[in-house]
Formats: sequence, C-alpha cells, structure tokens
Amino acid sequence: MDAQEQFDQQTLTEHLAELRSCLLITLAAVAVGFIAAYSVIQSLADWFLRPLIKVLPEGKSLIFTSYQEGFFFI
Repeated sequence: MDAQEQFDQQTLTEHLAELRSCLLITLAAVAVGFIAAYSVIQSLADWFLRPLIKVLPEGKSLIFTSYQEGFFFI
C-alpha cells in the first residue's frame, strides 16, 4: 500500500490528528523564528539606522511621527 492509498483510507479523526500535529509543528517553528528575530532586533536596528544617526545634527535624536513606526525597530 503506497502513501496515497494510505492517505485516502484514513478516517476523519486520523486526518484531523495529522492536521493538528502539522499545525503544532508550524506554530512551534513560527515561535522559534520570532524568538530568534527578536533576539537580534537591536543590533539590526543599530546597523540600519547608523547612516541616518551619523548625519543627524549634534544633540538631536530620532523621533517617530506615526504610531506604527516605533514597532519597526524596538
């Protein structure tokens, strides 16, 4: 019996159990990716904003002019 025949012969609950396991693996992968990205966000922000900060006048700092801009670099 090949994989396609085995897939076709599964009951509804077996399909749902397989779907649940796939969704849990996907959720875990997204969580790991989020944690990995969040751990390097400050160094990425420093790297991206370095040219802009370099040309700012002395004593000035960056400000965000809309609500969502602050979420791009924490």
